[in-house]
Amino acid sequence: MIFRYLAFVVALVTGLFTSQLPEFAQQYRQRLGGAIDELNRMLADFDADAARLNLTREQAIARMKTNPDELVRWQGQRVQENSARVVHLQQQLEDFASAGSLVRIGVLLRDFDAGVARRAVDTYEPGVPVTGEGAVTMVLGAIVGWIFARLLFLPAMLRKRRPARVSV
Repeated sequence: MIFRYLAFVVALVTGLFTSQLPEFAQQYRQRLGGAIDELNRMLADFDADAARLNLTREQAIARMKTNPDELVRWQGQRVQENSARVVHLQQQLEDFASAGSLVRIGVLLRDFDAGVARRAVDTYEPGVPVTGEGAVTMVLGAIVGWIFARLLFLPAMLRKRRPARVSV
């Protein structure tokens, strides 16, 4: 009997946890948009500086990466990484925009940016799952938790049900 209660508690906790996935995905998307805006601002400043020297972004990066000053080479590498990162983040934001409500969670889990996710976790505020997708993820999480708990406690439940052997 105690194993049923424990399985219920595990199901309840996993259901509550998974019900927060849609809210986390929303807060992640908001941070994603902010990261894209900031990267675009930095790259626009870099592009403007390069244009003053009649250089494209790629030409300016190449020039920086061959500079004898190590700091300038590192900055060139960083601009190149940020340029690639903003393309990746914009693609992910487009994937979010075109995905249906539950599919957004899959987009998040499949291809998240660790920096954006970490900052979203740091400032995460739980939301009450009043949406359909919140209810679905809560029920699915509860079912998975129930199954996990039952499998976890199965050996103990089987031992409890087995009749004791009488030694002669």
